[in-house]
Amino acid sequence: MLTAYRTRYGAPDVLSVREVANPEPGPGDILVRVHAATVNRTDCGVLSGKPYVFRFFVGWPRPPVGATGTDFAGEVVAVGGSVREFRPGDRVMGFHDHGLGTHAELVCMRADRPIQRIPPTVGYAHAAASLEGAHYAINFITKVQLRPGDSVLVNGATGAIGSAAVALLAHRGMRVTAVAAGPHLDRVSRLGAARVIDFTKAPFVEQLQGERFPVVFDAVGKSTFGICRALLPRDGVYLSSELGPYCENPVRALLAPFLPGPKVRFPVPVDIRRSLRIIDELLRTGWCPMLDRHYDLHGIRDAFAYVASGQKIGNVVLALSPAGLPPGTGTSATCWATTPGAFATCERA
Repeated sequence: MLTAYRTRYGAPDVLSVREVANPEPGPGDILVRVHAATVNRTDCGVLSGKPYVFRFFVGWPRPPVGATGTDFAGEVVAVGGSVREFRPGDRVMGFHDHGLGTHAELVCMRADRPIQRIPPTVGYAHAAASLEGAHYAINFITKVQLRPGDSVLVNGATGAIGSAAVALLAHRGMRVTAVAAGPHLDRVSRLGAARVIDFTKAPFVEQLQGERFPVVFDAVGKSTFGICRALLPRDGVYLSSELGPYCENPVRALLAPFLPGPKVRFPVPVDIRRSLRIIDELLRTGWCPMLDRHYDLHGIRDAFAYVASGQKIGNVVLALSPAGLPPGTGTSATCWATTPGAFATCERA
């Protein structure tokens, strides 16, 4: 089989593509033919080993697995003798933020990993794209108390995390104000945002001067608590998907009980199985995760470089087989809900 391969942490140029023997499943394993995966921000961390502390979770002093890849959508081709949950032919998807080695044509993993069957109307590309960003969005959103009708500001609404957050919040009845660049405002509206703000015209805080939001979620890490504080009421909450300058977000979160005014919360993403259950629910409603472009395995260096550049819109798909290609033609594929607050089925398996 073909697989991405590296022996050390570093930039995309440490990656190569090589032929290796097919893995053999042990008694508690499943063997999956990977049709699609994504190249995402978590993958970039697993590739680079940065921040350095990340290496103590994904492997120190060097990567324990040659292949990169944290998520997948594919088909079970073999199971170990003690596996009862899955059988050959099952369409499955899964994610693990410490790495699964899924940038490969085949991957062997324990059957007790966070794995979910793909809903029957969802194709492999969108199944893979529904995982990493949505997992983080779910972990942040569920750490604040929100009721239908509450207003939430999402900065970075075209990223994998931000676009999933907009869809999830809208699905739960929140009134979402989303910040994005002008060319993408209509697309974000169709994810369910009640209002969209073009940050290229003026800083979004200036455009929203005088307004207050119970929750401000910076899903791209390009703002700060200090900047957004003017948008928060006294009991408001600021969330960010990034550490912030000088790791201020986790520090402020730890000090939050002792400080007056708006709070910073910085939850550690956990419980991937719960996230998969919520993602499954959303996919069955017709939710369509945002796609940017796709690459084949031989383009994996370019895929990592593009994601690391910060230019991607939604998710970048790595197609490991023809079945993993996004719907449509060309080098990009997008699919949006047809009306705000509603989801469209984006592809059929």
